[in-house]
Amino acid sequence: MQTSPLTRRRFLTGTTGTLLAPGLARLSAAPLEGETEHFYYRMPDAGTPYIDSQRDHKAFAFGDGKIMLSEDCGKTWAHSAPFAEAENLTFSVILKNGNVLFATRERLFLSTDNLKSHREIIVKNRNGSDYRPHLPVNPDQPGWYFHPLDGEHCFDVNGKEMLVWGNYCNVMGGAVPVNIYYSTDSGETVKLAYAFGQNLHFQQKGAPPDAPLLGDPQNQTIARHVHNVTYNSAENAFYACTGDIDRGNGNECHWLRGTYDATADAWDWKIVISVNSNSRFKSGGINFIDGQVVWIADANGPKLTAEHDRGIFRCAPADIADSSKHTILFNPKFESANMLVQDGVFLATHCAPASTYACGIIWSPDMGKTWAQYDLKEFGPRSGCRIHRKNSDGWFRMDLRKGWIERAEVLFLKPKC
Repeated sequence: MQTSPLTRRRFLTGTTGTLLAPGLARLSAAPLEGETEHFYYRMPDAGTPYIDSQRDHKAFAFGDGKIMLSEDCGKTWAHSAPFAEAENLTFSVILKNGNVLFATRERLFLSTDNLKSHREIIVKNRNGSDYRPHLPVNPDQPGWYFHPLDGEHCFDVNGKEMLVWGNYCNVMGGAVPVNIYYSTDSGETVKLAYAFGQNLHFQQKGAPPDAPLLGDPQNQTIARHVHNVTYNSAENAFYACTGDIDRGNGNECHWLRGTYDATADAWDWKIVISVNSNSRFKSGGINFIDGQVVWIADANGPKLTAEHDRGIFRCAPADIADSSKHTILFNPKFESANMLVQDGVFLATHCAPASTYACGIIWSPDMGKTWAQYDLKEFGPRSGCRIHRKNSDGWFRMDLRKGWIERAEVLFLKPKC
């Protein structure tokens, strides 16, 4: 069922327990807390560090020139260290063994001792050589080499943890190559799993004529950025999807399927399908459940029919490229590239600039049998992304972005059932 946000009961309270009206502007630094029929939600107070990632009882954050690590779901910060570029962090992940891998716009760092120390990690090419970021024409625009749109990047692959993610880039921050990265040793080594080709539309403005183009010159497959990378254990295969639109140089929207040979430390990637922007395959939020793949469409651009090809879809992995074999679970009617499924709950978000909702949340509490959409208007126009699995206290975590990508706040949501 789809329910109007206007008919849903929602309370907004401060730490004092005062009942406030939905949509009231934030007047103090107190946390914002509220509830819908299906979940509780809270935004930490303005003085709280920016909680960038979480795993079980741990959380990683930054603020005031420091990086921080919590061991009690962000209630206290037992570990911290100075880090001059804290405000430029674009990525972090807590590994199973406790290592923390984090990145600025173009540099990657690893801590193996709860932030007592950290060191730079140089990405390796597939041939073992160093993969170095390009020299930006504008030093303040080095590009987002490691920033993801999705939130979950660690996967159990045949009993061993693998870290795999791609960069959502070329929106702000400067032109940058589009890549998929991986690590099999808890971040000690990070390598290229896949490098997209040279997209002529996303190159440095003002670069010298002899400057090399950004991207892999040997690959004809181009993209603007990666929307999602995930793993299907039933196939022992990874899937990735990208955006955005054919700008005259070829499609940028692809689904890729990759298999990894651990013995040879080698990848084999195949294109599943390539499309233009008004397609269910311009998408994100890929999840594998009981032998089926589900995803959410980010379709936009010129309409080919009366409506954009949007919705939350399900099919067998072998049928991904065959739209006639897809089942639509729900159509939120708006663009979305972010969705996570855990413990029977579907959690997805609206892209605010393309939605009539200010801060739209899509929710199913029962594995897609019933659906609701909520507008958390009190947060203003915001797009949720980088959704993390629930922490030990039962809270999902997501970024709230201004527009659809400029960092703003963090939001936590906890299912009621």
